[in-house]
Amino acid sequence: MPVGEGAHQRFGGCRQREADAHRSLGEGGHTRDHGLVRGAPHASQLLQQKIRSATSLALLVRRLKRQGQRIVFANGCFDLLHVGHVLLLERAKRFGDVLLVAINSDRSVKTLKGLGRPIMPQQDRARLVAALASVDYVTIFETPTPYELIRRLQPDVLVKGADWPLSRIVGRELLGRSGGRVVRIPLINGYSTTKLLKQITR
Repeated sequence: MPVGEGAHQRFGGCRQREADAHRSLGEGGHTRDHGLVRGAPHASQLLQQKIRSATSLALLVRRLKRQGQRIVFANGCFDLLHVGHVLLLERAKRFGDVLLVAINSDRSVKTLKGLGRPIMPQQDRARLVAALASVDYVTIFETPTPYELIRRLQPDVLVKGADWPLSRIVGRELLGRSGGRVVRIPLINGYSTTKLLKQITR
């Protein structure tokens, strides 16, 4: 094949691919949903379904328990999500069937951590935690502690990092009364939001 002819065909192929790419865009540059099952929810919709109000979550937990599901509860600020958080939640999930994560609201974080916190707003923190494969549902609580939420949800397992002494773990007595258990999971050295912030501002 002459060189000029081959180059022309290659160029033509590039033009065709470019045309195909443009056709996949709708008006205003929005992509069309080629290849998606019609009626199937988008990834963003699935993510949003994992973020529940306390009322919605309480009803869901009741139903899951009737089905024999073991409910695990974890909570925290999750400001600047890092590998330590991810590993702790992965380990937490192993203690049951469904992992619920309660996230401190912006006001709650500010009360606990002081001015300048949180770094990320509560909805962003909730979406990031909900995106983790180990996490089944996420809710946001406004109070300084999750005591009332734990009382309402009545999980089977309450998980905290091992840096928390048992005597300071909120809700431990609630699980003691209901026959549940408290699990303290060892932390991975070198990972913390405070440490990350110091490195960023150094």
